[in-house]
Amino acid sequence: FVRESHSPGSFHFNFPLFCLGQCRLVDIASASNFHCFKLRHFHLDLRLNFAVKEITGWQVLELVAIQPGVQTLVLDTHPSLLIHSIDCKVPGTTGAQDISPSLTYRVDPFTDYGSSLNISLPAYVIRPHRAFQITVRYTTTDGPAIWWLDAELTCGQTRPLVFTQGHSVCNRSFFPCFDTPAVKSTYTATVRVPEGVTVLMSASRSAYSKQDRVFQFSMEYPVPAYLVALVAGDLQHVDIGPRSRVWAEPCILTCAVSKLGGSVERWLNVAEDLFGPYVWGRLEYDIVFLPPSFPIVAMENPCLTFIISSILESREFLLIDVIHEIAHGWFGNAVTNATWEEMWLSEGLATYAQRRITTEAYGEAFTCLETVFRLDALHRQMRLLGDNNPVSKLQVKFEPGINPSSLMNLFTYEKGFCFVSYLSQLCGNVKRFDSFLRAYIEQFKFSSVVAQDLLDFFLGFFPELKESCVAQREGLEFERWLNGCGPPLCEPDLSAGGVLTGPVQSLCDLWASEPPDPEAIANFNLSSWSTFQTVLFLDRLLDRSPLSHEVMGQLSRCYSAQLDEMNAEVRIRWLQIVVRNSFYPDLPRIRGFLHKHVSDD
Repeated sequence: FVRESHSPGSFHFNFPLFCLGQCRLVDIASASNFHCFKLRHFHLDLRLNFAVKEITGWQVLELVAIQPGVQTLVLDTHPSLLIHSIDCKVPGTTGAQDISPSLTYRVDPFTDYGSSLNISLPAYVIRPHRAFQITVRYTTTDGPAIWWLDAELTCGQTRPLVFTQGHSVCNRSFFPCFDTPAVKSTYTATVRVPEGVTVLMSASRSAYSKQDRVFQFSMEYPVPAYLVALVAGDLQHVDIGPRSRVWAEPCILTCAVSKLGGSVERWLNVAEDLFGPYVWGRLEYDIVFLPPSFPIVAMENPCLTFIISSILESREFLLIDVIHEIAHGWFGNAVTNATWEEMWLSEGLATYAQRRITTEAYGEAFTCLETVFRLDALHRQMRLLGDNNPVSKLQVKFEPGINPSSLMNLFTYEKGFCFVSYLSQLCGNVKRFDSFLRAYIEQFKFSSVVAQDLLDFFLGFFPELKESCVAQREGLEFERWLNGCGPPLCEPDLSAGGVLTGPVQSLCDLWASEPPDPEAIANFNLSSWSTFQTVLFLDRLLDRSPLSHEVMGQLSRCYSAQLDEMNAEVRIRWLQIVVRNSFYPDLPRIRGFLHKHVSDD
């Protein structure tokens, strides 16, 4: 490390852009030879055809060879993506014309989630430090990244909609690419659509022709392939702050705006105070609400968070999920895990950052309550999997052919969060750790890292911790955190949440007594509790199942009608208790819940 003191308490560390030693990096989830080339930029020119559910167009990649002797460019692709032709454009020397030959290629099997596109390069293309362009013309239909929704599957049920979801290794079915988080580049896009369709992408809209129905986008900051996203349909927007707007189908737009109000700008300001400037453009944090068919809760696409519309039922869950995606603007998007085996570098840090934001915005008790709820879920998963299950490692080693998405679990988030919290605890002061995170973002923004980069930077930032050998502290060794199975080695102090979690545990204990005391139970009013308190209570009741038929009857009499009026996060937990305990009197409620939500979906 080279430390340069610019002002008291200020540090700067000199690293190359890819300090992880990218030439040695292996990403077994990618078939590409990404280590042989530098991807400077790519452009997509696409036409969306809703009638046949097809995207046609071309992609132009601007590349420079960085390995001598390479004769083949290998990109990730997918069987659902049909290649029509591939051309190469080599800029001419002074006075000479560009050379644009067609290239030979073949597509080989790779895994059940992708194929390899092998493109033969003429010898004159590969010159040190000389850029060349590859143009791939293709059609793609219904691969894992592309979700075509008929009108009846949308919220408004009037027009069809399409969206893409690239995480983790799906975008190779959207466009041929180096589908690895180790590679980042800028991109531009031109998208042509039918009348009445609005297009959004994880980029800035640079131009729009209403007459031709052509949308143009530009992402001026380097991003990995999985963060390229598109949605097109009957979408309208409302500005909700100086740099953000909400997009949704017209039928849910008013609800979405009312639930978020002016909160998003407040959360962004808190995040900037903690972690430094928002790096994705001055006017670029939008949220688009997608139909319940969206396969996950939310996705942190730069400039445009995708989020499932059904979350609008619960303001607290909406708040947490939007703040988590905001945190990804720093942790995950600006600084990215270089391989999918270390997803905790994005999710664990983003979860820590999310909780720093909620602590500043809503107080420590609220944050501790939400954390207790999530850690309860982590330990529940641990009991199911067993202490020695390798998926509980932070550095998960997976075999070739395993889809990285299958390894994304609560350990990625919550065990990762606990490790980051432990690092913060070592500093002795959360504000000092905030300063470290600001420096970490400034040093590594727009690059990809491995765990060793984070930990080396941490020990360089706090030399006194390095001198005291905290990385080798017995029982809490950094290596054990990363490669040990089982639950977190330690958890943060959450006692500040006792004012909110204490009543929950007290009520659980009353229901566990033999027999439950109705008068004591009557002193607790669930309608005055927050959603997180209520779901924590129900989760802990579920953990104590099976319950006797008598207790279930008493629970139903006390709470069933009340819970019916609450949001889906609450209701589904009560219904899980009903199913787990075979409580037949409340089974009709399950039918009603499924009818509402399945028919809505």
